[in-house]
Amino acid sequence: MTFRTILVHADGTADSNRCLNVGIRLARRLESHIKVLHIRCDPKDTVPLLGEGMSVAMIEDMMDIAEKEGHTRSSRARLSFDSIVAEEQIKIADTPVGNGLSACWLEEVGHEDDCIAAHGRLADLIVAARPSAESDVSTNLTLNAAIFETGRPVLVVPPTECRDLANRVVISWNGSPQSARAVACALPMLKDAESVTCLTVQSGKSSVEHAPELTSYLSWHGIDSKAKAISGSTSTVGSKLIDELMSENADLLVMGAYTHSRMRQMILGGVTRHILENSQVPVLMSH
Repeated sequence: MTFRTILVHADGTADSNRCLNVGIRLARRLESHIKVLHIRCDPKDTVPLLGEGMSVAMIEDMMDIAEKEGHTRSSRARLSFDSIVAEEQIKIADTPVGNGLSACWLEEVGHEDDCIAAHGRLADLIVAARPSAESDVSTNLTLNAAIFETGRPVLVVPPTECRDLANRVVISWNGSPQSARAVACALPMLKDAESVTCLTVQSGKSSVEHAPELTSYLSWHGIDSKAKAISGSTSTVGSKLIDELMSENADLLVMGAYTHSRMRQMILGGVTRHILENSQVPVLMSH
């Protein structure tokens, strides 16, 4: 596949501005169109959260406050978009205009997870922020909707500046359908990378024999890569991956998301959860 359209959720925060910058850099490199989506909450949705015993006047006041706050966030997000577009000299287009980088602004009223899911299914790639201790609940909603509700790959951006992107790539390969899908989605990036490392961590769920199989597959796509296998265990795969990212000086990790059930990883932990909490480089994930 090729990344002709890239979706970024924008809310004017530092996290979303970082995602927008990463998305634009990638879109410029791949000559893609980037859709920037801002979602405003419907003030009526605040009513069920207000509790019992409130008068009509109090409810109306709360709805007015929610509407004003929504417009403030919308204005802040649009200002960030306009500033970046002007600085990067990006052409604005709502329809295909040939090759080259272009962008458009979309604004909707609704629930963030529903809107991300609907628009994400018609994008080739979704760029989303990695939740951090400072993130609000909407960041988690956006990421979960992108991973589980769209069927599309998601580029998860860490809460740190990304100077390089997809030059030195590590693929976490365990032979699962999720990791296979992630590799297929990442092909446009892998073809343009300086180095690609196919990494398998020996555990009860994966064998060191898998990594050379992937390098052979990639060679058919004209991608030179090296196989690397390291020993570990089911409980140490996540930390081993983080160590290898640093060892390879990688600027992108490609991996399948939630090979085990999401509920199991939320309760017991897992590779996906560990990477989402600790990776300092962008992660291309696919479920």
